[in-house]
Amino acid sequence: MVSCEQVLALLAKAFVLITMLPGSEQGAHEKRLLKNLLDEYNILERPVANESEPLEVKFGLTLQQIIDVDEKNQLLITNIWLSLEWNDYNLRWNESEYGGVKDLRITPNKLWKPDVLMYNSADEGFDGTFQTNVVVKHNGSCLYVPPGIFKSTCKIDITWFPFDDQHCDMKFGSWTYDGNQLDLVLNSENGGDLSDFITNGEWYLIGMPGKKNTIVYQCCPEPYVDVTFTIQIRRRTLYYFFNLIVPCVLISSMALLGFTLPPDSGEKLTLGVTILLSLTVFLNLVAETLPQVSDAIPLLGTYFNCIMFMVASSVVLTVVVLNYHHRTADIHEMPQWIKTVFLQWLPWILGMGRPGKKITRKTILMNSRMKELELKERSSKSLLANVLDIDDDFRNVSAGGNNASMTTSLGGGFMRHPTTIEEAAMPSSGTQRDLQHILRELQFITNHMKKADEEAEVISDWKFAAMVVDRFCLIIFTMFTIIATVAVLLSAPHIIVQ
Repeated sequence: MVSCEQVLALLAKAFVLITMLPGSEQGAHEKRLLKNLLDEYNILERPVANESEPLEVKFGLTLQQIIDVDEKNQLLITNIWLSLEWNDYNLRWNESEYGGVKDLRITPNKLWKPDVLMYNSADEGFDGTFQTNVVVKHNGSCLYVPPGIFKSTCKIDITWFPFDDQHCDMKFGSWTYDGNQLDLVLNSENGGDLSDFITNGEWYLIGMPGKKNTIVYQCCPEPYVDVTFTIQIRRRTLYYFFNLIVPCVLISSMALLGFTLPPDSGEKLTLGVTILLSLTVFLNLVAETLPQVSDAIPLLGTYFNCIMFMVASSVVLTVVVLNYHHRTADIHEMPQWIKTVFLQWLPWILGMGRPGKKITRKTILMNSRMKELELKERSSKSLLANVLDIDDDFRNVSAGGNNASMTTSLGGGFMRHPTTIEEAAMPSSGTQRDLQHILRELQFITNHMKKADEEAEVISDWKFAAMVVDRFCLIIFTMFTIIATVAVLLSAPHIIVQ
């Protein structure tokens, strides 16, 4: 550790060295120089030796930071340092006459300076620069570097949001001097200086080219010169991709799982409605992130609307599936077009089948042919046979002998009654009544069993039709979700910017 005595000794040596240095007279030289330069200086005089020639002003800027991009109000807020350099012939001196003073720092209100402003400023005070000193050199060169927070208007195009690029112009020029009096030139062909740029978390800076323009406005016949810098930025999409697109895809995938849930579980419709409500809440949160403008529909908004439509449609079709699944034969009769579409062709296309029944194109054509033959057979039978659902064989009596046989078909089975012509012609009244009673009872039992089988078959057909609709919707909505997601990503100018 250093002791107090050592510290005092060092301070004493430093004091001796300071007192031995020669006295500086720099302050007196600057004072005399400023007096000689500014006593007769006129800040209204344009500093040119020949008034017929324009004063050349080199202009440039250094972009420090992109503070905010306001899509709703169409504004760009940046932190920029301007750079203006010109030569003032009234501010020249011989440095040897003033003790070697090479440059001075003078407040801008005591000198002439170009009235360069940003034309598309949206600042409340219009000019957001801080008035700094002007660095004046002995050869008359003046350098003015005012920093400022610039709020400029910018046409924001959100068509490809969040995969969008924005080009925001910053137009600088003299407000009162035309091109014949003041000539703005770029101090660098590369545009703005980006060496000190602070990286923005939302926007990636592509470049900042500059261009000189000479425009004749309607108000004035003289040409006016301006320098326009274009800030080219690209939105970073990593945040939007993992916080908006991925959750939306996951929610829509859960809606697809609803088509795989059996209708008898009782939760099929509940799942669809819950997913729809979840997506609605999620979209309300997303709406706060989307730019609140109506000039164009953002790409992300279009994608969310498509997914919302898909989920809502899945709920509607789930209701249709449940309706089909719980239909009965005594309330609904299956139309022929539903049988053809949902029981034959669509299952064949989707590769579906029923237990013990394989649906192929050949079986579809055979079923159609058998229905035609059945209709022809019914049309050829007698009225009594159609009513009793029996064959016409009981009327076929043998004409060559006494042994004629009558064959009766009851419910698909055959019962033969060997009778003679006399017995058939003159049956007893009791036997005829018993036979009719037996036939009616057997017909009732047969019709009841057939009706039960037909009802069970109709219920099975409706349930199978509901399964076909479920499978069809699962495939269609899966393809829709994949195609919509891929189309959004492929149509974007870029996908992910880190």
